[in-house]
Amino acid sequence: MNEPIADLGLGAVKDVNFHSGFVTLVGRPNAGKSTLINAVMGEKIAITSSTPQTTRHRFVAIYDAPELQLVMVDTPGIHKPHDALGEELNHSALQALKDVDVIAFLIDATKPVGTGDAWISRYLEVETAKKVLVITKSALASESEVLKQVEQAHQLGEFDETVILSALEGLHVERFVECMAQLLPEGPRWFPEGMGTDQPLEVIIAEFVREKVLHKTFDEVPHAVGVMLDELSFDEKKKLYRIYATIYVERDSQKGIIIGDAGSKIKEIGCEARTDLEHFLGARVFLDLRVKVKKDWRRDAAQIRRFGYGEGL
Repeated sequence: MNEPIADLGLGAVKDVNFHSGFVTLVGRPNAGKSTLINAVMGEKIAITSSTPQTTRHRFVAIYDAPELQLVMVDTPGIHKPHDALGEELNHSALQALKDVDVIAFLIDATKPVGTGDAWISRYLEVETAKKVLVITKSALASESEVLKQVEQAHQLGEFDETVILSALEGLHVERFVECMAQLLPEGPRWFPEGMGTDQPLEVIIAEFVREKVLHKTFDEVPHAVGVMLDELSFDEKKKLYRIYATIYVERDSQKGIIIGDAGSKIKEIGCEARTDLEHFLGARVFLDLRVKVKKDWRRDAAQIRRFGYGEGL
């Protein structure tokens, strides 16, 4: 990307007093919301995959700087729901538009602006928060494709700023932060420094496990997967976390896919999840995973909330 495009709508950060506030990231599934949050934070907080409905929790990530506290609200991708889980996730994402300072509308540079984006934009029209158009994955598109995306996106509504970036490559992520610093009001530090996220540790652990299932399985299996932590303890003397978790699916056939031949797949999932968890927790991890069937849990609102998805827990 040429530099003038990346500068579109942005200027230099002003030397002002402390600014803080809440920024909700919205967009279609796989628009890059969680990847952008991880890039801003400089560490993995939100799980990512190419599977729709990867993000099932609404949570905040807190970025601290000497004159800024940026509270980013990650949301599930807004989509046409096919079951109770989809309805719950959409509700959670739309609720996150309320009472925030800035709404960042993410649009994938590699996919045409479509009816899903137009549907989301109608919800943005009634909100009084400042609005920023964020074109993501720009490194995967040509300059002409990016400019076309910007033009088409601006036909959906008015935006206070436009940012073009590629979070996975770390391209112009700092410009997103600069834009937020300009738009957020002067205010207090809402969260203690170093907090990072409001997600409970139990939720983070369960999500890290679910991410590995998404990466290792295919077809209908990822959508049917839910993970629940059964037990968590820390041995101070051994500096060891002991974690017991259950992976839930809806069919016996899905259970067999996750377990794999002679338990090969579940071992791969556990090994990769343990590596991420040890990095995140800064200690050794013993991880025990089991797989159980909970028939049609995605159609049961009570079960969905037991997993903590959407507005659950």
